[in-house]
Amino acid sequence: MLHPLIKAVEDKARQPKPPSFDIGDRVKVHVRIVEGDKHRIQPYEGDVIARRGKGMGESFTVRRIVNNEGVERIFPLHSPKIAKVELVRSGHVRRAKLYYLRDRVGKARRVKDRKRTTAGKTEGATEAVGTQS
Repeated sequence: MLHPLIKAVEDKARQPKPPSFDIGDRVKVHVRIVEGDKHRIQPYEGDVIARRGKGMGESFTVRRIVNNEGVERIFPLHSPKIAKVELVRSGHVRRAKLYYLRDRVGKARRVKDRKRTTAGKTEGATEAVGTQS
């Protein structure tokens, strides 16, 4: 149970609709950068290898490769420095943490894409099989 004052402060800072993504997804995080009195948005694209915490303390780790060197950044989910999180590609994984990707090199670094089927295609395939019988 949170103290009412802490709850009031957290509700003010909480994002109204946090982005939805899972472990293994490739995301593009648009980060607000402040340099002196200038503001700009810089994208950071990589694979989500971990999510942790809950509520206002929730954070996620994004890993990408720069000059054959792995770079990881941890972003708080409700940070005001995050302009938006854009889902680039959904990945299919069977683990909650993808720390094993740190040891992988080359094509083994990639995460398989999630196969998505639409209802229309599934029904059409069933009807075609039914008419041939």
